Amino acid sequence: MRRSYDKQFKIAAVKLVLDDDMSVAEAAVALNIHYNSLYRWINEYEEYGESAFPGHGTALYSCQYEIKKLRQENEGLKKELDMLKKYQAFLKRKNK
Repeated sequence: MRRSYDKQFKIAAVKLVLDDDMSVAEAAVALNIHYNSLYRWINEYEEYGESAFPGHGTALYSCQYEIKKLRQENEGLKKELDMLKKYQAFLKRKNK
């Protein structure tokens, strides 16, 4: 049977690695969890923060993930568009 871990446990495990400079292997052994689970939690935490572990540790609903990804993509595209507009203005000034 699969074990489930609550939000506080996952966050504490992630912070052992990120804040306390413990290796993933050391933290996994100390907490009696598989190191792959800890790597996944770290990746989710780095991407989504504490919202990656709502409730009893279940992942965000897929539509919430999708919204988060789309917002990030939208921000990137806005920055890219702004940079292209500045480059276009630079080229216009250069060609005058």
